[in-house]
Amino acid sequence: MNTSPNTINVLVTGSGGQLGQCIGKIKNEYPKLTLFFANSTTLDITKKDRVSDFFEDKSFDFVINCAAYTNVEQAEKEPDKAFLVNAEGVKNVAEVCEETNTTLIHISTDYVFDGKKRSPYKEEDFTNPINEYGKSKLAGEKYIQEILDKYFIIRTSWLYSEFGHNFFKTILKKSKTEKELTITTSETGTPTNANDLAKFILDLIEIGSYKYGIFHFSNLGEATWYDFAKEILRVSGKLDTIILKKTDNYPTFAARPKYSVFNKEKCIESFNLDIINWKESLKRIMEN
Repeated sequence: MNTSPNTINVLVTGSGGQLGQCIGKIKNEYPKLTLFFANSTTLDITKKDRVSDFFEDKSFDFVINCAAYTNVEQAEKEPDKAFLVNAEGVKNVAEVCEETNTTLIHISTDYVFDGKKRSPYKEEDFTNPINEYGKSKLAGEKYIQEILDKYFIIRTSWLYSEFGHNFFKTILKKSKTEKELTITTSETGTPTNANDLAKFILDLIEIGSYKYGIFHFSNLGEATWYDFAKEILRVSGKLDTIILKKTDNYPTFAARPKYSVFNKEKCIESFNLDIINWKESLKRIMEN
């Protein structure tokens, strides 16, 4: 374990997911931070004793909890599994953070809202999840607030990157084999580049902020899934070769919020952030 007084030791749980991989990609840009990565195999957060053992003899200053059950459709069929990871697992991490005086940075979701609002959601707005995934994530948030004083809960939305399974990669893949795509217009949110979120989190640690609480982070602007697909195809030069159709009736097993755009003023003002528009961020990821 690096015990240099100038080093900030950071544990990243759920490191096999897309956000964890995005954090890993830029770790060398933060020489003050020593990052330790644990995936679901090396650290099962649903086992309290495993979490405690993992922290033993290690002095983590921060934990970035990226570990989550994220299959929204499957969560309706097996809510116990979603709650085990997203609520009880988070409780375990929070309790060990409290015992070891570690600051927790936890990733949450726009799905804690019901989507009935028609203006961007603020952090203090009423939460009312309409699916099991959202309910499990909100339960995790509540555990953190009950157990810890030193925490950052960062809600994000429509996360995508070059890693893992996400809408961005699915559209690119389908554009190579299919002539026609039908995409829903029934939901409005903000696509968020996980690379931008990763940078925000590591910047947050590096500046040593004590402005704890809940924060909303996504790229700027708003879109439907149709808008997002259209922009992916446009930037990749495939828009003219594929017939893109709209539908306002795309059946899913899980209910989803119709509107989940975030108000990001608190986040921008608290950390002096310069967040870019989702279209610009998409262009950057495609160029890279």
